[in-house]
Amino acid sequence: MKVSDIGEFGLIDLLARLVAEEGPPAPEAADFRLRLGIGDDAAAWQVGRGTEVFTTDTAVQGVHFTLASTPWRNLGWKIMVANLSDIAAMGGEPLYTLVTLGLPPDTPVADMEELYRGMLEACREYKTAIVGGDVVGSPVAFVTVALTGVCQSSRLLTRSAAREGDVVAVTGTVGSPAGGLQVLVHGALVSTEARQHLVEAHRHPHPRLVEGRVLARAGVRCAMDVSDGLVDDLSKLCLVSGVGARVEAERVPVHPLLRKAFPQDYLRMALHGGEEYELLFTGPEELVRPLLAELLTTATIIGRVVADTPGHVVVVDGSGRELAPSGAGWDHFRA
Repeated sequence: MKVSDIGEFGLIDLLARLVAEEGPPAPEAADFRLRLGIGDDAAAWQVGRGTEVFTTDTAVQGVHFTLASTPWRNLGWKIMVANLSDIAAMGGEPLYTLVTLGLPPDTPVADMEELYRGMLEACREYKTAIVGGDVVGSPVAFVTVALTGVCQSSRLLTRSAAREGDVVAVTGTVGSPAGGLQVLVHGALVSTEARQHLVEAHRHPHPRLVEGRVLARAGVRCAMDVSDGLVDDLSKLCLVSGVGARVEAERVPVHPLLRKAFPQDYLRMALHGGEEYELLFTGPEELVRPLLAELLTTATIIGRVVADTPGHVVVVDGSGRELAPSGAGWDHFRA
């Protein structure tokens, strides 16, 4: 059997079971109890009265990015945001960053300066610091960022806390980064205004750190970030929560410029595009609805958690008719 037979998330499940069944127990040092292991946006352990969270992400040239779509400075920003978004999805705030570079010997030094300028720009804006890392030779360029954060209270946002009857909500809009990729890589012809918005959405996303902390403090318990596509990520959340979900396509928030630029394809991009780094969250409607006005960015209720096969997400139109699947989220081994 090959990893392509089971896919990225089947492989993660397999390795998580192996760790659980054959690995040593987590160290039980005083005041450092493990709270959350493999399977969420970040791992978490108790540190005194707070909780530390830890995440990592890798970008490989030719797999996650090309210089045509993502110049080095933009890559630096995006790889930091990918990790910051995981911290946001836990309801935390970032602390310290480690960076590993894998580089072919002929990599221009100026490119790495640009990469670091992009990372440092994100560090300044979101108040984290690069404190170390590693550099290795590699046949293809890659960058790995590992980021720690802290949740000041005992409350964590997790993927496993969705309950039947909860509403499903998402911050911001979805689909624009996928539209930007169509413009940059495939040369889609759009208006100047649309191009500016879509390219910016693809190259310069923003993590919802403040929003994550607001949700956690208000009592929301279930969230994750949208990195692999709205439907795909909601399916992951529902799977570990043991529920399904019903999404109303007409409620999914889409930027008007995306809708105008891709009138036949905007919904597919919104449902399956990914790389938005918005927060997807669930909770009782009486808790969530008043919160929508308190968040720094807009947020929209798009559906409801239902009793169904765990992980099953149905998308319906305005008449309640189920829409046929029109795409799939990102999977490294089935892309």
